[in-house]
Amino acid sequence: MPSFEQQVADLRDYLLKFARLQLRNEAWAEDAVSETVLAAIAKPQAFDSRSQLKTWLVGILKHKIIDALRHHRREATTLDASPDNQVDPLDLMAFQPDGHFSQMPSEWGNPEQDASRRQFFEILEACTNKLPAVQGRLFLMREWLELSSEEICKELQLTPTNLYVQLHRARLRLRECLELHWFAKAV
Repeated sequence: MPSFEQQVADLRDYLLKFARLQLRNEAWAEDAVSETVLAAIAKPQAFDSRSQLKTWLVGILKHKIIDALRHHRREATTLDASPDNQVDPLDLMAFQPDGHFSQMPSEWGNPEQDASRRQFFEILEACTNKLPAVQGRLFLMREWLELSSEEICKELQLTPTNLYVQLHRARLRLRECLELHWFAKAV
């Protein structure tokens, strides 16, 4: 069994990938991950095995990322002007003119029960990683880091409309991915 320090070190690449996605700055991401690793190694007794080590470390990293975003607020962060900012074909086919879904989602069963399964979270993570970079970053800032829409707009210099459009697209893509790779298998 590897030592606690070795287990933490083994997760460093995963943490760095997550931090890079959120901070979009190599140095900031390195700093956030280094602070996370140091905090974990300094107080290993704080990890009481109620969750997986990876989950615990991401929880620490989440706070380090929020601190970094607030600290570096004055520095410019840019979102690339990619085709994702153009009209998305999913928007055109997913809704009726009255705003309802054109096709109802497939039966998802009991989401609370399914959410407790480790495999579900692995699929969810894979689907999140498949999102275009801009949408993935915004979705994680909103849903994982739990930043308010106002904070995200201010941090990334986005209009609320653009933020909501990008989050909507991300949610549609996640829904489609989860239906294909998780819920369709349950049928």
